[in-house]
Amino acid sequence: MHADFLIFPQWLLPVDAQDRELRDHAVAVADGRILAVLPAPEARRSITAARVHELPGHVLIPGLVNAHTHAAMTLMRGLADDLPLMTWLHDYIWPTETRRVDPRFVGDGSRLAVLEMLRGGVTCFNDMYFYPEVTAQVAADAGMRALIGMIVVDLPTGYADGADAYIAKGLALHAHYRGHPLIRIGFAPHSPYAVSDAPLERIRTLADELEVPVHIHLHETRDEVVASLRDHGARPLARLEALGLVGPGLVAAHMTQLDDAEIERLAAAGAHVVHCPESNLKLASGFCPVARLLAAGVNVALGTDGAASNNDLDLLAEMRTAALLAKGVAGSAAALPAAAALRMATLNGAHALGLEREIGSIEPGKAADLVALDLRDANTQPLYRAVSHLVYAAGRHQVRQVWVQGRQVIRDGAPTSLDQDAVIAAAQGWAQRLAPA
Repeated sequence: MHADFLIFPQWLLPVDAQDRELRDHAVAVADGRILAVLPAPEARRSITAARVHELPGHVLIPGLVNAHTHAAMTLMRGLADDLPLMTWLHDYIWPTETRRVDPRFVGDGSRLAVLEMLRGGVTCFNDMYFYPEVTAQVAADAGMRALIGMIVVDLPTGYADGADAYIAKGLALHAHYRGHPLIRIGFAPHSPYAVSDAPLERIRTLADELEVPVHIHLHETRDEVVASLRDHGARPLARLEALGLVGPGLVAAHMTQLDDAEIERLAAAGAHVVHCPESNLKLASGFCPVARLLAAGVNVALGTDGAASNNDLDLLAEMRTAALLAKGVAGSAAALPAAAALRMATLNGAHALGLEREIGSIEPGKAADLVALDLRDANTQPLYRAVSHLVYAAGRHQVRQVWVQGRQVIRDGAPTSLDQDAVIAAAQGWAQRLAPA
């Protein structure tokens, strides 16, 4: 058997049904896909390869899936901190966006985000922001996988003058990327409080026709729920349910304000929740009931949110925070084990984006989206279980090799598809333009 390349890590976490931790196994890759996963001695005997990657002391994992991002907002990192959500949005973020966000902003910010995420082992992200065609092109050029959102809000902006214009631009974007190997397009209405019923109903119809997900902020804060009860006579989830949007295509970010009946409805509908623990903690938005959602059978993925509210795009750190926070909220040290946290950051994220047959685990036939971390650092020694150190001790500086669909985009910790110095220099140029007076 012939492969394009073979990888020999010391440990392999395939994120399979048994949550196995394999030692001295190999992964064979051909034509951008995983050809075989087999014991290393067997691979050396039976497979010839053009290239061989010997990775002693490394763990190989599926590429991480960041299921809720606003990539271009890296340029607002640290612009406004230590504020509640609505103050942060109304007084700082939205005014800055009104003044400054344009295609150049989105291009520079998205390139910075893609660089940061790839270096941290994220191979796929789910984005919601203005000028999505720019972010899509940045991701495609860098060889990164992405679900790019057709952003919709009621209010006019520099990008579009109302909901109909947003949708029209989104549909053109969807048509442009139909069949692309890395870029897919879905709907991204900002939130129930930013989009009225008529556009949401149209989105539901179009999403069903196009078979694409609907990515939305939902039940992010207590104030959002109170305002929805006041303005619509229903909690936000109930309002979306009445509009036909609560189903397997719903990707609901945050979900910190949920009662037992709502958890049951999400499970019955097959909807997906994206947990963003560090952003929620920083904005004091509340606690997503992860253990209760998982126990009910709801698929829960992980996201960082934007770097303006996190302030990084570090999904490894997000795994650790999610695991620790879930234990504290549930009052149980077993609430979210390390293997479950890794699954949230990989296969659960792929499932939320409709990509579970393509990515999220290391299995023959899937795309070769792979990440190798060097666990020989002091902070990950001694080593008893690789999954334990991956979730509770490792840092993104230990990400050394990253492949997306078989293309190596990080080699020995450095990007191969982006000019790192140019990306950082462009980002630095925005500091003076955006700095508060």
